[in-house]
Amino acid sequence: MGGYRSLSEITADQISAVGIPSDEAESLHRELRRMLRDHGSSARDTWKCISKRMLNPNQPFALHQMMYYGCYKDYPSDTPPAWFPDEESVALTNVGQLLMKRGRELLGSRYEDPITSFSELQKFSVSNPEVYWKMVFEELRVTFSVSPSCILLEHNSFPGGQWLPGAYINAAANCLSFNDKRGPDDVMVIWRDEECDSLPVQRMTLKELNREVCLVANSLDMLKLAKGSAIAIDMPMTVNAVIIYLAIVLAGYVVVSIADSFAPVEISTRLRISNAKAIFTQDYIIRGDKELPLYRRVIDAHAPLAVVLPTRGSTFINGLRTGDMSWHDFLRSAKLANANQYTAVVQPVQAFTNILFSSGTTGEPKAIPWTHATPIKAAADAWSHTDVRKGDVVAWPTNLGWMMGPWLVYATLLNGASMALYNGSPLHSGFAKFVQDAKVTMLGVVPSIVRAWKSTNCTAALDWSSIRCFSSTGEASSVDEYLWLMGRAYYKPVIELCGGTEIGGGFISGSLLQPQALAAFSTPAMGCNLFILDSNGHPLPQNMQGIGELALDPTMFGASTTLLNADHYNVYFKGMPMWNGKVLRRHGDVFELNAAGYYRAHGRADDTMNLGGIKVSSVEIERVCNGVNDDILETAAIGLPPSGGGPEQLVIAIVFKDQRISGKDLENFKMAFNTALQKELNPLFRVSSVVAVPSLPRTATNKVMRRVLRQQFSQSNHSAKL
Repeated sequence: MGGYRSLSEITADQISAVGIPSDEAESLHRELRRMLRDHGSSARDTWKCISKRMLNPNQPFALHQMMYYGCYKDYPSDTPPAWFPDEESVALTNVGQLLMKRGRELLGSRYEDPITSFSELQKFSVSNPEVYWKMVFEELRVTFSVSPSCILLEHNSFPGGQWLPGAYINAAANCLSFNDKRGPDDVMVIWRDEECDSLPVQRMTLKELNREVCLVANSLDMLKLAKGSAIAIDMPMTVNAVIIYLAIVLAGYVVVSIADSFAPVEISTRLRISNAKAIFTQDYIIRGDKELPLYRRVIDAHAPLAVVLPTRGSTFINGLRTGDMSWHDFLRSAKLANANQYTAVVQPVQAFTNILFSSGTTGEPKAIPWTHATPIKAAADAWSHTDVRKGDVVAWPTNLGWMMGPWLVYATLLNGASMALYNGSPLHSGFAKFVQDAKVTMLGVVPSIVRAWKSTNCTAALDWSSIRCFSSTGEASSVDEYLWLMGRAYYKPVIELCGGTEIGGGFISGSLLQPQALAAFSTPAMGCNLFILDSNGHPLPQNMQGIGELALDPTMFGASTTLLNADHYNVYFKGMPMWNGKVLRRHGDVFELNAAGYYRAHGRADDTMNLGGIKVSSVEIERVCNGVNDDILETAAIGLPPSGGGPEQLVIAIVFKDQRISGKDLENFKMAFNTALQKELNPLFRVSSVVAVPSLPRTATNKVMRRVLRQQFSQSNHSAKL
């Protein structure tokens, strides 16, 4: 909080100096003095009052900074709360209502009230999985075609036990069924295309969504693929993409998730690993005044049968390969009188619904299957932590190629909420206006998007008052940027969420029943037990302050139990310590638990980095960089957080073949690396800095010690130059 005056030292002139008219500055200063008199030395109460009564989105952000940092200038922790729950709002939340109805029954004498007893409920969810998850299934209206024999069964093949043994279900059918959470006339999807920013948003009811999904499911069966076949989706997250996704699952096939930003080689890799038999794509993507070819990339990836959707309304698409189909012809293939009806294919709960990919450290992405249980985990996180409920509108700029795409589908539909989809760039005012017009109540973000909004002030004059909370995931966030974000919606909380594709949701989060600090987590996720490992790899006593690699209790509902192209046990359990007779599950992030009880993330413990919310291995980056120029002997890629906090930035260390040329123009190499990485891996990747080094530090077995480089660059304040 250095550099800011304490609130008692702030004058009206200083308030005016940040852009407030002098008469208004005088009024604000008088109000500030009253608040200080009312709340005395309580920084928490003072900030709660300031954020609710004094600040609004139309004021200069410099005023918000002055008030927040001034309020907490001498606060004893680096995680002061930026938002506080109150009894009235908590009584409306999903978890609050559960605790008011059943808190005494579940927690006995440990129950006091929803806010005080939230942590006890979290512990209960871990120690009593049978009771907790049965409650969640009831809350989400989950129906099984064949009920499980129990919730959790000890099983030698699964370190965390076997969930829902004997159960049969279809996750998509649960999303589409009518009940008191989801009526036929309830709006389930709200969307707008970028080129239609001035037009009203479009809406689709559950009845309409059901009809469209059934039509696509019937058309899928006309392809004569074996049930259980893998079918890829490589397209933006439009309403049609969601319909296709649900239809594939409803009809008993398996979705292969491919991000629409991938180059042909990455598309090809995922199609090969998953053994996909068909792919849905678009002819091209419109972003502003650019048309980006998508079907062309699919062809270059040597994809199997492709069904190609037109980006605009035309039913005719030029240049289809022999055997490929237009979307129009695909839908016409279901010439059934009842094509708008479909009987869901019911499967064992452990059957695959979706194959997603998360980068490993060997250069090939890990293929992670989601089962019919994983969607329930996604929806349960939304129910318990971001409080998604009937009537909500949830927007999260993402793609079906990343886990947050499927997460959004299930988190909204199973909770009776609407998903809000914007077909265009989320970085500009068009998306910000869509949030206003769709009356979004829960807005999901990644920090790089927030940074873009803040730098351009594209939310100015827009009304985001419908937002009840934000959620953030994918990369480390910045206190200052998230203070700005909260201020856009009259200081609604940011619920930080950290998890993984292999978990189907989060293992650590925030809650609307706890005070929330910026860029920090307040609680393990429901049903999850966390351990911080000491320098010897042993778990610290729970709730003990410390920092180290994070390990997870293996008993996590919805978490992966297999990989398609790697040994699941070796990846997640081999070499991990035991706790209470169970081997802990590896995650790989470094976490800190501070004295105030908040968790902070400190990046990856291994050599996988997180670039803009995308996990990628150093090996993948280095493979591309090593081939850029013949003068390069070898490279090492590391992710380094900036000195002021925020997401990792990519730094490339180069060893040249001829040491005499180590001083070459590194800016040219940086540009060459960017071009190669964006072409061969992902157009979102960007090198922040290039450093010439005489050699790379190595172990006795010749493995590159990237952690040593990361430490050296951090100690030399290299991050300040990024």
